[in-house]
Amino acid sequence: MYAIIETGGKQYKVQEGDVLYIEKLNAGDGESVTFDRVLAVSNADGLVAGTPMISGATVTAKVEKHGRGSKVVVYKYKPKKNYHVKQGHRQPYTKVTIEKIQA
Repeated sequence: MYAIIETGGKQYKVQEGDVLYIEKLNAGDGESVTFDRVLAVSNADGLVAGTPMISGATVTAKVEKHGRGSKVVVYKYKPKKNYHVKQGHRQPYTKVTIEKIQA
């Protein structure tokens, strides 16, 4: 059984026991979060797709930790104009483990 959920502007295909790195959530370590934006659920009966969401379907996950991704360097320059700008960015993330899919 798997489900397709939407969180942080992205869509993820999840199964029970999966570990995901998603956009940062406002939840503490060890807390349980519920995703109610479920787009599709596949079970023994087949695939059930929502229009656009499935009402009443939820996916429960446990927050493992929060962190920041690896650094991405943004370097801008204009040739022959002595213009150089170097920036770095580290995207925050939340690591979650999928516990239960209810459809």
